[in-house]
Amino acid sequence: MSKTVIHTENAPAAIGTYSQAIKVGSTVYLSGQIPLDPKTMELVEGFEAQTVQVFENLKAVAEAAGGSLADIAKLNIFLTDLSHFAKVNEIMGRYFQQPYPARAAIGVAALPKGAQVEMDGILVLE
Repeated sequence: MSKTVIHTENAPAAIGTYSQAIKVGSTVYLSGQIPLDPKTMELVEGFEAQTVQVFENLKAVAEAAGGSLADIAKLNIFLTDLSHFAKVNEIMGRYFQQPYPARAAIGVAALPKGAQVEMDGILVLE
């Protein structure tokens, strides 16, 4: 099965040896997104703004793959402070409706560029 690289200027450019996403068949593997503004490649400030930016980045890549956030089957959330868990749920409610994707929320010691949140996911297209 062939792999297709997914890329959009509406999400941050990869800052390492990876693609924004890879499509294999009808499955799209979304790389981790941190809260970089795709225009400036700078981190946005504040936890809520960072979380919103990550969802916007994931949304842009999902759309570039021909889908939407509603097509995410599995979402992984990495937080440097698990006390933000309730805020993540609140913000996620702005982007997703039931049935929600399967999800993990994982506490980590640090994220690239000092981000407070990172997310990756698996998208399944019809």
